[in-house]
This record gives sequence, structure tokens and C-alpha cells, in this order.
Amino acid sequence: MVYTDMPDATLIKLYVAGGEEALEVLIKRHQAKIYGFIFSKVSNPDLADDIFQDTFIKVIHTLKSRRYNEEGKFLPWVIRIAHNLIMDHYRKEKRNQVINDSEEMPLFMFLKDDSDIIESAMIKEQIEVDLRILIEELPHDQRQVIMMRIYQDLSFKEIAELTEVSINTALGRMRYALLNLRKLINDKKIILTE
Repeated sequence: MVYTDMPDATLIKLYVAGGEEALEVLIKRHQAKIYGFIFSKVSNPDLADDIFQDTFIKVIHTLKSRRYNEEGKFLPWVIRIAHNLIMDHYRKEKRNQVINDSEEMPLFMFLKDDSDIIESAMIKEQIEVDLRILIEELPHDQRQVIMMRIYQDLSFKEIAELTEVSINTALGRMRYALLNLRKLINDKKIILTE
């Protein structure tokens, strides 16, 4: 059976049915784009390798448990998994930072009133949560372009390639997404400023 000419959706079905070679073809087909996306965010080859492997572990787990939703395209879905793993890495890294008390850097340097900064961060976090909820209400194609542009920092050319549409279509989806978001913000009377 020649897997290399088959579309992603067919390869996924074959893999779920037990055709391990189908996954190899999927990985080889999209490896450069996925790894390139990860490396562009972390700029560390070892870390990029780790996240790439973790991404496909998660892909395999999701496919094997039959929880993959074919609504979207395979590549944007995998990119989203990679993006989430990158964000998890940075969150974990931030939590693990240790402040060392030494003569060069006394602990008292770090003791100051940060209540305004903390409040500002909490407000910003709440705004992001509200915005994410609103984005979930958008139609799939508009939600997809917003997530790829804003949260994955992809260019419209990359979005067009990943979603297999023209650049004009990707731009149009973004425009309608922003118009619909403004309408939702007004309708729900949400304040998105500090």
C-alpha cells in the first residue's frame, strides 16, 4: 500500500485501525513545519526536540484513544498541541525559578510592594480569559485564524498554507472574526481594558 500519496485524513484512519506506517508518513510529511514552528518559539534545538517528541506522544495518545476530531486539519491541530506544550514549558520554567540569597544579591532587593503590579497582572489575566471565552463563540474558521495569528504568531501566508485557503480568504476570516468579537464584546458589555 502506497501511503505517501494519501491525504492526512485517510492516513489517520489507517493508523487508528492499526497501520503504524501511516503515522510515520504523517510525521515525515509535517515534520519540518512542526519542528520549525517549535524552534521559532524556543530557539533551543534540544528543547525543540523534546517538545516535538512530546507533541507526537500526545498526538498518538489522542489518535489511539479515538478522541481526534476531524473538524479541523491535522497540521493546525498538531501545531496547536505544540503551542500548548511550549506554553506549559514556559509556565513551568517560571514557577521553578529560584531566588538565590547571596552577598551579591541580598534577599531584601526582592522585598517591595508589588500590589499594583499583581493587581494589573490579575486584571490582564481576566481579560485574556474573557477574550478566550469570546473567541470560542466564533465560527470554526474564524476561531482558527484568530488562534493561529494571535496565539501562534503565524503570518497570513502560513495560515493560508496550513488551512489550505488563499491569503485573501485568511485575511477575510480574520476581518470577520474581529468584527464578530467586537459585536460580542458590545452585546455582553465586557470591558477589555485595565
